[in-house]
Amino acid sequence: MKQRETQKRSRFRWIVAVMFFIVYMIAGADRANIGVVVPFIKEDFHLTNVDIGLLASLFYITYALVQIPVGFLFSKYGIGKILSGCMILTSISTLFIGLTGSVFQLKIARAVLGASEGPLNIGIVSIINRWFPAKEKGLATGIFMSSIKFAPAFVPPLCAFIVLTWGWREVFYIFAVPGFLIALLWLIFIKDDPSESKYCNEAERDYILNSDNEREERDNQRGGDDTSISNQNILDKLIRRKEVDLLDNSRAIFLSWNNWACAIGYGLMVGITYSIMTWVPSYLINEKHMSVLSMGFVASAPWVGAIIGNIVGGILSDRLFKGRRKPVMFITSAATVVMMYVLINTPTIPIVIAGLFFLTGILLNIGYSTFLVYPMGLVAKAKVPLAASVVNTVGSIGGAVSPFIVGVLLDNYGWSQVFLFLSICSFITLCLLVTMIEPVGKKSGLVSEPKIVINKTVSVEQQ
Repeated sequence: MKQRETQKRSRFRWIVAVMFFIVYMIAGADRANIGVVVPFIKEDFHLTNVDIGLLASLFYITYALVQIPVGFLFSKYGIGKILSGCMILTSISTLFIGLTGSVFQLKIARAVLGASEGPLNIGIVSIINRWFPAKEKGLATGIFMSSIKFAPAFVPPLCAFIVLTWGWREVFYIFAVPGFLIALLWLIFIKDDPSESKYCNEAERDYILNSDNEREERDNQRGGDDTSISNQNILDKLIRRKEVDLLDNSRAIFLSWNNWACAIGYGLMVGITYSIMTWVPSYLINEKHMSVLSMGFVASAPWVGAIIGNIVGGILSDRLFKGRRKPVMFITSAATVVMMYVLINTPTIPIVIAGLFFLTGILLNIGYSTFLVYPMGLVAKAKVPLAASVVNTVGSIGGAVSPFIVGVLLDNYGWSQVFLFLSICSFITLCLLVTMIEPVGKKSGLVSEPKIVINKTVSVEQQ
């Protein structure tokens, strides 16, 4: 019989990564397509600006409201069926937007879309926590978060083509189809845990469970040069790295300042992101007097940078900082303070503005996804959905509130005050990070699963 020691490790976890990338990319497209068709919907339904604002608010309100309840549901009933059901409901609500015949129906459809998409984020974070070892969770989450940035970068041209070729309703008919397909594929191929998947072999399961412990043992045996050890010790003091008992009950999670500080910081950073998404096109046309064509080119720059930033940040967190999450969070918050201030005095040269927004996208997103990775090191595996739902709830509130505040600032002041406000938001995040610890589970908490011992006489089929 084939021996476990010679078994080649499968890499199905990366197929899982491709799947959750597609899931959230589709969700992002369903979220972003409304911006392109707003002028046509506004004309057909005779909507006011207040109506348009309410459409955006309804999405984020229902998105935020479902976060914590669905965290409990995932913890109790598992992920796969709920997540697939939410993808189907997302597609149905997208389809219904194209079929609406009144403003009331349009608002209901957007509210249902927000409630449908809300669980996807928490479900995918939970899947990452179960399918990837700690040393790969930063990269996996970076891949996940980069998917949502594809929408504002690439959806507008596709929507414009569909509108010009057929009409605005066809945008929603076409965008509804992929969700049904990916929900079916997820239900068939992706399991909640590697131990339940026939596509993940024993060698890969062993890697997922034990690779971090084995790497730590090798590092301890090998040691390191004095400079490297000294640098790590200095870094650990700066980020307040401490051994902790993993939080394993709901009360402890709701009382954890570390999780709340992470959540508030994430809410502020999400607010900056959605303010850029909502208002940068207006900034480029009204303040910098760009043509529509130039605006389209420049407005995509921060999202292309965001895709790069999320991936680079995940790699830095996993490899350079060896699973420490706060360093890249510090980089993002500190750099964003500077970049928002720099944008106050941006020259009216499209290529320069595009370059600055591209750099802003990278720096804003290097630590962006890590806010969702942080709870994985703070709480027990079974409670990650709940802890992540708290973080994502506050993030959703930030995404809803910050663009509104920007609108108020623009009505009363100007763009300098807007960028100053966004810079202050990032500075507050930086201050919150100082109050948080960098958690590392105690030995009893780290090995929550029994270590798989490779035995030459045990076959692949045997446990």
